[in-house]
Amino acid sequence: MTHKTHKTYMTINERQDEIIEEFQELDDWMDRYQMLIDMGSEQQPLDEKYKTEQNLIDGCQSRVWLQADLIDGRIHFQAESDALIVKGIVTLLLRVLNDQTPEDILSADLYFIEQIGLREHLSPTRSNGLLAMMKQMKLYALAFQAKN
Repeated sequence: MTHKTHKTYMTINERQDEIIEEFQELDDWMDRYQMLIDMGSEQQPLDEKYKTEQNLIDGCQSRVWLQADLIDGRIHFQAESDALIVKGIVTLLLRVLNDQTPEDILSADLYFIEQIGLREHLSPTRSNGLLAMMKQMKLYALAFQAKN
């Protein structure tokens, strides 16, 4: 076995469980929305060069840009939205799926969305946007997997 120094990556499920725990500490949905907004505002802004038509996600009411790059066999996602809550949702998805392998992303069951009650507390248009973002991330994973 060769010993390379490499970052240890949390699995998708470990990351989901961490998010579920954070949300369980807040009973009130207004507090949870506030947490989403805070997460979104702490997020690194997306480089202007990635804010292209091509990176816009169809099916989102607000504008969401998603950039994906394959780096050392893992997909590095960067994203931004011009709506605060949506930016928070994007941040959650990035936390779970960023720097994972295409295979892991494709086989991921994103149960945290149900468990933190996100889907039931989003408006139908935001909920559709969330599904559109997840779909786009999986499409990137599929494309990168096919290239390999």
